[in-house]
Amino acid sequence: MMFIGSKHCPHCGAAPAEATAVPLSILKCPRCKVDMSSVKIGGAPVRECETCAGLWLEASAFEKICTDREQQSALLGAAAPLAHPHGASQTLTVSYAPCPQCGQLMNRINFARCSGVIVDVCKGHGTWFDRDELREIIEFIRNGGFELARQKEKLEIERERQQLHEDQLVAAHRSSAIRFLDEDDERLNGLSAARGLLKFLID
Repeated sequence: MMFIGSKHCPHCGAAPAEATAVPLSILKCPRCKVDMSSVKIGGAPVRECETCAGLWLEASAFEKICTDREQQSALLGAAAPLAHPHGASQTLTVSYAPCPQCGQLMNRINFARCSGVIVDVCKGHGTWFDRDELREIIEFIRNGGFELARQKEKLEIERERQQLHEDQLVAAHRSSAIRFLDEDDERLNGLSAARGLLKFLID
């Protein structure tokens, strides 16, 4: 949030940016089925549903936002959360949304696998954010969320490596035990054959 007339954000130093209309193709909101308005916030082209306050970002635009702090500042300023009526309760229902571009149902994923923000993603086209989800993701990124995700991934890789090593040790132990059993069987078979031959000679 900035005072009117401020040239830079007092927290991060980013220049102010307002949402401006851009000539993007018209797409339907995957939730409300109404035409979304096309705007540009900072340098990112965004489609916004004025009914549900959801946002559609194409893959390249979202990737740029994830790596550009000025883009993040612009979106944090423009996508302020809407106030909920006092005492209103939110019911969380899981519903899969179709991609506004190809119409295929999008995958629901936990952004960065540990953010707790579930977004709808079409791998080939973009990401749909229900109200306030993009803001929550930007705050997650700016609070070191990517570093946390990387550390978690390293721990998971290390656990998988240890598990693989333990599995290899168990497999090697089993292989040795089977080899010893096979050798024992061969010795027993040899003794049995020798007894049979001895018995034949004696008789």
